[in-house]
Amino acid sequence: MKIAILGAGAMGSLYGGFLAEGGNEVWLLDVWREHIDAINNNGLIIEGLSGHRIIKNIKATSNPFDIGIADLVIVFVKSTITDIVISQNLDIFDKNTIVLTLQNGLGNVEKINKLINKKNIIAGVTAHGATLISPGNIFHAGIGATNIGELNGGFSDRIRVISNIMNTAGLETTVSDNVIGLIWGKLLVNVGINALTAITKLKNGQLIDNAETEELLETAVNEAWNIVKAKGILLSYDNPIIYTKQVCKATAQNFSSMLQDITNCRKTEIDMINGAIVREGKKLGIETPVNITLTNLVKSIEKNY
Repeated sequence: MKIAILGAGAMGSLYGGFLAEGGNEVWLLDVWREHIDAINNNGLIIEGLSGHRIIKNIKATSNPFDIGIADLVIVFVKSTITDIVISQNLDIFDKNTIVLTLQNGLGNVEKINKLINKKNIIAGVTAHGATLISPGNIFHAGIGATNIGELNGGFSDRIRVISNIMNTAGLETTVSDNVIGLIWGKLLVNVGINALTAITKLKNGQLIDNAETEELLETAVNEAWNIVKAKGILLSYDNPIIYTKQVCKATAQNFSSMLQDITNCRKTEIDMINGAIVREGKKLGIETPVNITLTNLVKSIEKNY
């Protein structure tokens, strides 16, 4: 299958590397010239939990015309720029191209749907963790499952094909009939981890090694859980607080994407994660004081880069 990865950061590169190893024609599409050049010249270097190797049979570019029409586009750009990046790269899509978002936060499907027919969009979540070490070099810091699904909850032939491709490539993948629940389930994990790590500069696992950050994690997730219950959303796990702590353990050595953004003075996805909980809370009349605090602290850090 011809696969384009839209956004070749740590996670996009990780998935692109695995899928290339699985025998697919994979293109990484990104504006970071140093990263693109390093991959094309030296291959993509993956270190960490899945072993050390250099992947040569992967292509990288900043020009969508180099790719042509893709069978599958996996979106890994920051949720704040989803619609902008899609609009700048329409040349890799046609009426048959499937678009899979594995991004963090709420609202990505809606942003993609501004430019791509909703019937072409599928969604999912990933529990993998990865960190950029240097151009062309990533560290696989956390291994977990990938869950994907049709927006209407059906079990289509195409979703089974994509699941099989990912499993063949070594990315453990299951198909879900509750993709909205998956997205909210991943959101609650990010609510508990991302902003706290960005503010404290701690790795994921360290959040539950300290009583103070563990309490903040629990409270932030509980506020979000109250919203999930009020909206009647069915999650894929029973207790979000326990599950988030399990993710912390499974990705203990990972630097969250938001911490990486803060470290590199980049705009974060705070508005699509903790900020989304604040907005939903206001709509429902549910108090979210910890999420408001975390949102404002991260925004204050951004404003003072």
